Amino acid sequence: MSVDIAGPLLPLVPLLVGLIGLTLPPGDGDRTRRRLAAGIGTAGAAVALVLAFRLVLEPAQPSDGWDTGLSLAVIGDLEVRFSTYVDAAAAYVALAVTAVALCVQVYSITYLHDDPRYAPYAAQVSLFTGAMLLVVTSSDLILMLIGWEVMGACSYLLIGHDRRLPEAPAAAVKAFLVTRTGDIGFLLGIAVLVADARSTHLPEVLTHDYSAGTLTAALLLILAGVAGKSAQFPLHTWLPDAMAGPTPISALIHAATMVAAGVYVVFRLYPLYTRSPAALATLAVMAAITILIGALSATAQDDLKRVLAWSTVSQIGYMTGALAVGSPAAALFHLLTHAAFKALLFLAAGAVIHAVGTNLLSRMGGLRPYMPVTFWSFAIGLGALAGLPPLSGFWSKENVLTAAAHATEGGETAPAWSAWLVWLAALLSVGVTAWYATRLLLRAFFGPSRAHGPAGPAWEVGFDDARYQAPDTPHDPPAPMRWPLILLAIPAALLGLAAFAPGFRTALELDDPHLGVAVALPMLLLATGAGTAWWLWRAVPGTDPADALGRARPFLAAGFRLDDVQHRLVVRPAEALARWATTGDTRIVDAAVMGAGTGTSRAGDALKEAHRLPLPAAAVAVCAAALLLGAIAWWGA
Repeated sequence: MSVDIAGPLLPLVPLLVGLIGLTLPPGDGDRTRRRLAAGIGTAGAAVALVLAFRLVLEPAQPSDGWDTGLSLAVIGDLEVRFSTYVDAAAAYVALAVTAVALCVQVYSITYLHDDPRYAPYAAQVSLFTGAMLLVVTSSDLILMLIGWEVMGACSYLLIGHDRRLPEAPAAAVKAFLVTRTGDIGFLLGIAVLVADARSTHLPEVLTHDYSAGTLTAALLLILAGVAGKSAQFPLHTWLPDAMAGPTPISALIHAATMVAAGVYVVFRLYPLYTRSPAALATLAVMAAITILIGALSATAQDDLKRVLAWSTVSQIGYMTGALAVGSPAAALFHLLTHAAFKALLFLAAGAVIHAVGTNLLSRMGGLRPYMPVTFWSFAIGLGALAGLPPLSGFWSKENVLTAAAHATEGGETAPAWSAWLVWLAALLSVGVTAWYATRLLLRAFFGPSRAHGPAGPAWEVGFDDARYQAPDTPHDPPAPMRWPLILLAIPAALLGLAAFAPGFRTALELDDPHLGVAVALPMLLLATGAGTAWWLWRAVPGTDPADALGRARPFLAAGFRLDDVQHRLVVRPAEALARWATTGDTRIVDAAVMGAGTGTSRAGDALKEAHRLPLPAAAVAVCAAALLLGAIAWWGA
């Protein structure tokens, strides 16, 4: 198939599949509809994966020029076109998105086998995937914005999918509102760029000569949207709560869509960011704070999925930090490796939850002999997350740390002080990440089981607990859930070695791997973090290494209580303003309208009574009025 056809089809296939899935008629007991939904969703993801692989083999080259596409609408002197440009970077990101989406579709068939709303779920996953691919491949800013907004709507639907959980609707609303807050800035930033360039076509926007003030204002507004979608400080608070959604959706959001979209948009607009030191410095500060908040908050969590969620916040900070210090290639490389190992971790977490019936690490333990495939999936994923060589995360983190270290010498667009912030935060987070990754592995898979009833582990005695219902012995998941783990473990372990492949390195414009003194300090911190967690776990058997955090643990578990800060600074004032507006509307606007109606009714009643006067009284009133009018006329004359 020609790449000219594969590029436009890449986002269209999952979008069309999603729309078809939403219109499926009910079948016999909904089983037919479920099978159709599963088949259509899986087939759409598989076709998209084949298209992405085709584009990886023959990506667009700068010499090819940008596709002008098909005209969709003319708004004044602006023409919106359906146009795609899939260069090497876009092709690799699309490959990661489609691979994770296919694994999620296959995994979900078994994971949600008893879900009566599976058919719309599968369709929404396809729409979600197509929207992300539209962001990745589009060369028109308005089309990119459409994909951006469709992702927000799909995330709301998917996070709140399980209506049996009381926290799911609240988490969906929170995710929607927080990301929409950032989207306001994103929309305004795109509007400023388009209005000044008088074009929505990306190559014209990237080459337009903006004034310094206009460009900085637009890029800072876009960063607000990036902070919302990619869960960066201060709009990161929605992501841990989004764990109320089904675990496969957590994998899709964290690994391939939504949070990766903001990073990719900055990557695609990076030629503009290189012209704005203020925007890059802001991005660096945002990234440094996010890296530390995410890593430190992950250390105190008891919920397995929330540990992984906070780790995503931190790892996305690595990507934005790499962009801030002038290395978009390092950011994209870490985005790709993170997609592999984070999808693996979330799907493996789903296997654990599916087997033991709880998210809480305090109710796990001793699972290694029962779930060997899941254990090794976790070991590979957590090793890559921590940056353990030779796993994929080691090589991509090495690129980020090296880029930040070089930027501290100056000479980049961003000031040197901002590079120091990113480098120090990323370096410290290496040790913290190794600590909580080791703690998670030990608490879930080693030691005795902590899910005890009166006579033993829950799966031995059928412990009756509404939060924990696992009467059977834990075991590895069935084949449709197990094979995605095995397949994702391969890139999670080996994708980093692609940095040595000349074709991959050239396509992404990666620097050569640096294996020397620069790696010694991160490796020392990694060993210190992992060793400390292991020592705390061994020192007092049965205790949680996070107990060593002492009084700081509740503070860290609450994410530095930034939710409370947002509640006081944003939610409460907004609620107070809403109450004042309601009161004003009721007592002033409504009162004026109702008062006018009431006054008119009373005046009408008075006149009605006047018309009921007896004839002699009416004649006297008419004469009196005539005399009064005559007197007024005489006085005026």
